Amino acid sequence: MEYISTRGGTRAVDFEGALFSGYAPDGGLFMPQSIPSLNRDTLRRWSGLCYRGLVKELCSLFIPADLVPRNTLNDLINRAFSRFRHKDVVHLSRLKDGLNVLELWHGVTYAFKDLSLSCTGQFLQYFLEKKQKHVTILVGTSGDTGSSAIESVRGQKNMDIFVLLPKGLCTQIQELQMTTVIEDNVHIFSAHGNSDEIDEPIKELFADDDFARKYNLMSLNSINWSRIMVQIAHHFYAYFQCAPSLDTTPLPVVEIVVPTGGGGNITAGCIAQKMGLPIRLVAVVNSNDIIHRTVQRGDFSLAGSVKATLASAMDIQEPYNVERILWLLSGSDGSLIKTLMEQFSVSKSLKLPEDLHRKLSETLRSCSASDEDIVGAMQRCWEENQYLLCPHSAVAAHYHYSQPDSPGLVYIPFSCFSSLFSIPRCCLAPASAAKFQDAVLRAGLVPQIPPEITALTAMETRSTPLEQGQDWAQVLRGRIGAVAQQW
Repeated sequence: MEYISTRGGTRAVDFEGALFSGYAPDGGLFMPQSIPSLNRDTLRRWSGLCYRGLVKELCSLFIPADLVPRNTLNDLINRAFSRFRHKDVVHLSRLKDGLNVLELWHGVTYAFKDLSLSCTGQFLQYFLEKKQKHVTILVGTSGDTGSSAIESVRGQKNMDIFVLLPKGLCTQIQELQMTTVIEDNVHIFSAHGNSDEIDEPIKELFADDDFARKYNLMSLNSINWSRIMVQIAHHFYAYFQCAPSLDTTPLPVVEIVVPTGGGGNITAGCIAQKMGLPIRLVAVVNSNDIIHRTVQRGDFSLAGSVKATLASAMDIQEPYNVERILWLLSGSDGSLIKTLMEQFSVSKSLKLPEDLHRKLSETLRSCSASDEDIVGAMQRCWEENQYLLCPHSAVAAHYHYSQPDSPGLVYIPFSCFSSLFSIPRCCLAPASAAKFQDAVLRAGLVPQIPPEITALTAMETRSTPLEQGQDWAQVLRGRIGAVAQQW
């Protein structure tokens, strides 16, 4: 299994090479040169596996045994999930009105990113110990990625992590989960800008080949293939939990509703679909609706400024993983993707070619939700189930409640895709409501706060401010260089 750039201008690398990379040298993203295809017998065999088992099977398809022996791979994955609070790692809650919620947030930071990043941290440590190597991890976060990335590598001697967060645009809890980690290898920057603005200095540093090589730069954002790979398991687990039977021909379809920001989870779903999993995918977004417009009209263009919403981790205007989806749908046409992405990089506006848009709209359905929609879904879910949704999960629940096959719904046409007949549906829940107290209060509900989250407010914090007008890339260069002198 080798990995190539979505833009076709870089030599193939193995899994280790993709793991330790950010963007590919040509500006693209690494993807498997070929996607494994699973037959019916394999799907039936996998249907009895737990979540851990599915992650092990999927990772073994993308990580050759001569690189990581299978027993070692299994041990790394077991170690990755050892700190999760739920015995099954993830949990499906079956609620009223056919609402199935797959809770992906039982890790240390109460967010789905703990799943992929805990595994990625183990893979990194395995190779670093083997090669006696040091890396510099550079992460931009809109909320949850930063804390999950920090937890996956904190205290490790052969990794330093530099995290940029958008000051005041994360929730207080999200910020505290990052700024209260006082470790020698953890360096937090509170930037006075939005999520897209903090991505710019990170891209600049990765684009500087000499700098990136000198300090062994790598990323743990979902540009890193390892994260996408683990997230494929979410879709397989959701399918097997919700499919009525695998004894029918053809296999039943399950609709999976994916709250979408940077697009990592929906990309993983597209790969699962290409592997042969019979799922129908719905990308649901907040008012930052570039993915919705792309699916509906082929309009991959920025729409003014980023809007602050209750689903703050999805307040993203440039969902970089769309490049991976377009590459898949183009038949791995690196030349086309290079042309399209370079056009977008310059003009921030792109009209998809008609054929590519047709394939995208056949692969994905989409929906956007306003803050009012989010609040309404949170309220309804609580009234019917006494179950608190985080605002990101509520975006998915809004789609479910808006469908004509949702029991008790009087259908009124609206902008989201409408199901024509009932199939099982699973909504992915990326975070616990405990992290979003303001949204819970906005919905007129009472937050349920675990004691370990309450304790954050009394802990020491540490971060470096990045002000508007500063050269953020230059500040990062200086700090990374200073830290490297201590290696």
